[in-house]
Amino acid sequence: MPDAKLADAAASFEPLRHKLIRVAYRMLGSVAEAEDVVQDAFIRWMNAERAEVRVPEAFLRRMVTRMCLDELKSARLQRETYIGPWLPDPVVEEDEQEDVTLPLMLALERLSPLERAAFLLHDVFGLEFDEVAVTIERDPAACRQLAARARAHVRESRPRFHVEKQRGIELAKAFFDASRSGDMSALGAMLAADVSLHADGGGKRPAIGHPVLGFDEVLKVHTQLSKFFQKNGSTFVRACFINGLPGFVTREADGELQTTALDIENGMIAAIYVMRNPDKLRHLH
Repeated sequence: MPDAKLADAAASFEPLRHKLIRVAYRMLGSVAEAEDVVQDAFIRWMNAERAEVRVPEAFLRRMVTRMCLDELKSARLQRETYIGPWLPDPVVEEDEQEDVTLPLMLALERLSPLERAAFLLHDVFGLEFDEVAVTIERDPAACRQLAARARAHVRESRPRFHVEKQRGIELAKAFFDASRSGDMSALGAMLAADVSLHADGGGKRPAIGHPVLGFDEVLKVHTQLSKFFQKNGSTFVRACFINGLPGFVTREADGELQTTALDIENGMIAAIYVMRNPDKLRHLH
């Protein structure tokens, strides 16, 4: 009976769906692509010989990881033709309990797909190298090397400063107030000397086409933006954590949502990540 087969597959799959989406999202950096991969995995699971699978979670994690590795081949080609800076889709959470932050996800983009998979499966999800080896179809020694190379590349992007939740939210709200009101003195007091600004419009909405580096340049951009905000408005929706960083969601003058995430080091804003691409914000609606 097709309905019975569907119900049986769903009963074992649905409790794992959220975990599988997290695996896929961290591999791909796209919420929509992660959800598509996991839905395809469910279809394969429905048609699999499930009675022969002893540990469904391990089996499905292997399936999703391999599907993501295939997806990354085409994703890399898309990144090469992407308009302006690329940022991962913003995942908005009510607290900061996220071990893969936005800067780390950007660092993962510089790894090969196999390095990325080995690092995530071992260092983030805590799998033994024997399980990693089965998942990515390499021997354990090769997996150790892949993870070690990845670790060396992303070391500087791992969170070094824990930001207390309430302090992070307070800074995010203060940043919104200062940037929208034009209080550049207050804004400047929050910025690190080597602060950077990254904005992803994906060619769909206006955005700065390159990273802006350094205190003076970032402040200059916000001085210009504040004039626009004062004429056109920018509505605060909520403060939250975005990919593990304190930030906020706004509705801008064009009616579209926008997210701003702040990387804070030693109490100062070291990087600002603005997502404006509407394709990457749909899931927030």
